[in-house]
Amino acid sequence: MERWSIVIAKEYLKFSCAHFLIFPDGSKERLHGHNYRVRCEIDGDLDGHGLVIDFKQVKPVIRQLCDELDEHWIVPAHHPELRIVHRDDGHTEVIYRQARYLAPSDEILVLPIANTSAEYFAAWIGRTLLARLRERFGHIHVRTLRVQVAETDGQDGVYISDGS
Repeated sequence: MERWSIVIAKEYLKFSCAHFLIFPDGSKERLHGHNYRVRCEIDGDLDGHGLVIDFKQVKPVIRQLCDELDEHWIVPAHHPELRIVHRDDGHTEVIYRQARYLAPSDEILVLPIANTSAEYFAAWIGRTLLARLRERFGHIHVRTLRVQVAETDGQDGVYISDGS
């Protein structure tokens, strides 16, 4: 059986953001940042022109996702102990146990994830990418999507979807 895919790993597919990871024992990292890099592989059927999907069509979608994350403090919406309070003064308070943070609301991005790991960033990007590709190019069939988010060289979180 033959299969085809495209791989997109352009220099500009990156985002910088702040976060802290909460560990299973309840401890957490200090608030810090990374310069993340994104790589996507899309496996699917060839169209009548010999393409899985045109690179020129998919690159801007991935770039837009990176731009949405860029220069924000990423906060997980679904962590069971983390509280997020949007205040009337244009600030958001983030509370985890005894730690309290206050930042301008427009600098915080609350994602529908349980923690701010590279794996969850890859999952959010992957799920959102699939949804946006279907909105824009409903005719494509994605057999497998693989998204890698590197927080540093040699340290990637990976999300793989069967395209459903």
